[in-house]
Amino acid sequence: MRDAIVLINKKSGITSFSCLGRIKHTINKKTGHCGTLDKFASGLIIALCGKYTKLNDHFMGMDKTYTAVLEFGKETDTLDPEGEVIKTAQAPELEVIEEAVKRLTGPVIQVPPVYSALHVNGKRSYQLVREGKEVKLEGRPVVIRKAQIISYEKPFLTISLEVSKGTYVRSYARDLGELCNSCAYVTELRRDAIGPFKLSEAVDFDDIESLQNVDMTNDILQRLDKYRQENGN
Repeated sequence: MRDAIVLINKKSGITSFSCLGRIKHTINKKTGHCGTLDKFASGLIIALCGKYTKLNDHFMGMDKTYTAVLEFGKETDTLDPEGEVIKTAQAPELEVIEEAVKRLTGPVIQVPPVYSALHVNGKRSYQLVREGKEVKLEGRPVVIRKAQIISYEKPFLTISLEVSKGTYVRSYARDLGELCNSCAYVTELRRDAIGPFKLSEAVDFDDIESLQNVDMTNDILQRLDKYRQENGN
């Protein structure tokens, strides 16, 4: 068992909890992460092992960068590909999407998905929904710092997003669809960066040999200090 900070590449189709299970077995039973990724999503997770779990808040506050594929003309109850379609509409033209993306960039009030792990009266929101109870979540301020359309092959939009802490890309898809007088959900999602840390640096969660030998902690700590100085954290 050792103290370490590791950048992990989570694959689509497994939970963040399952991904960390491998880390706990390989590095340290006391392991946490900085921001859950939904099961359908892939990308960067920062695993904090041993004494470094106390740094969680510093990493959680960092901006995050995603590449997402949105399907227009449909909306699911979970706002992801694992849900049931609850709404359909005509997919918009690219010009309409471009204008809506501009309007949705910057500080916004975003309502989180009801299928989320947020606590409501002592229970997770998604648990209450699955029990058939009505859940109403309040909007909260987030910042869409950058939004760049990569491609649009109707009805699928590929977009790169840099967002503040607490932003849900699934909610972004819903809101963008509404601004286009349509509807949308996230069909693919990859987290490319957390602050200055990139997915390209990460180790595959199932690469046992690399996990056993990886030694990136000192470099990560130095970059964390630099990030905090530059951003006043």
